[in-house]
Amino acid sequence: MPTMPAPFTTDDYRARMARAADAAAEAGLAGVLVAPGPDLVHLTGYRPVSTERLTMLVLAADREPVLVVPTLEAPDAEEAAGAAAFTVRDWTDGKDPYAVTAPLLDADGRFGVSDNTWAMHLLGLQRQLPGTSYTSLTEALPMLRAVKDAHELALIEAAGAAADETYHEILKVRFAGRGEAEVAADLAALLKQFGHSQVDFTVVGSGPNGANPHHEAGDRTILHGDMVVLDFGGLKHGYGSDTSRTVHVGEPTPAEQHVHDVVREAQQAGFEAVRPGVACQEIDRAAREIIEEAGYGDLFIHRTGHGIGVTTHEPPYMIEGEEQSLIPGMCFSVEPGIYLPGRFGVRIEDIVTVTEDGGRRFNNTAREMAIVE
Repeated sequence: MPTMPAPFTTDDYRARMARAADAAAEAGLAGVLVAPGPDLVHLTGYRPVSTERLTMLVLAADREPVLVVPTLEAPDAEEAAGAAAFTVRDWTDGKDPYAVTAPLLDADGRFGVSDNTWAMHLLGLQRQLPGTSYTSLTEALPMLRAVKDAHELALIEAAGAAADETYHEILKVRFAGRGEAEVAADLAALLKQFGHSQVDFTVVGSGPNGANPHHEAGDRTILHGDMVVLDFGGLKHGYGSDTSRTVHVGEPTPAEQHVHDVVREAQQAGFEAVRPGVACQEIDRAAREIIEEAGYGDLFIHRTGHGIGVTTHEPPYMIEGEEQSLIPGMCFSVEPGIYLPGRFGVRIEDIVTVTEDGGRRFNNTAREMAIVE
């Protein structure tokens, strides 16, 4: 059995919360309000269910972290607090949770709020403190989770290796004559076999369905002669995997091979552009230039990449207009594609991390077109 990674420590979580509070202060915010979801997991390791009952972490540069929770969840929160070093303040059913939270906030402050906060909770705080204002954490602190430490990098690398093992195994199954959903189920089972606790997506886009980048695997029967886009990933030990390869059932036509070769060249160009100090948009430009020069620019219809960590999609984004500089420890996808409506699609994707002098892939399966049966 694979060795379980060591858990994050109290010092890890304390440092993350302090960095978030300091970053908020530098951005002119009075603090950060974090609801259940990926930001709370990253900052504290606590994974409560998001419900109509308010749970909210309050961070400010000049105060100790406080987690407001329903009384019935206080025991779990107290246990988490021992590992993450925050104070628990609970409220009972029938009481106003916003009145409990309000004294923790500056009455006229502006706060960064995690993107998945329920509207009813934000409105409740506004009723209690009409002088406050709020902004999305993604807008205010887009780099909150973007730069990974060595422990996080090791977890993302392990998730990528598990996805690579999944790809190696899926090449052994039969495609022709089977439904897309059957192959998608094989992918999900393999991801779990190789240690994933959560499967987020298993795209199997055969033939014309491959021209839809986020095609949901359906009941279409995969045919001999089909190009098939495979895009799959999820969470292993709490960190994400995401990879794409495009295979062919039987030998491809010269036209199909040409499109695949263009995407492979574009993906390589995007990877080679990765280095510290380069703006995120330069990764998109490098990959897109190859596809445009080949005459398929209008058929590359999405950004070149997205960040990955405790979720499979998060900042930073590799897209024109994103001027954030790459920093060692950032992890993101490089995944150009070409999509010919009614015919087929091709996408090749690796997760990449920024190193001190360039980039390193966390997916290392062959990028040449694989032939399957």
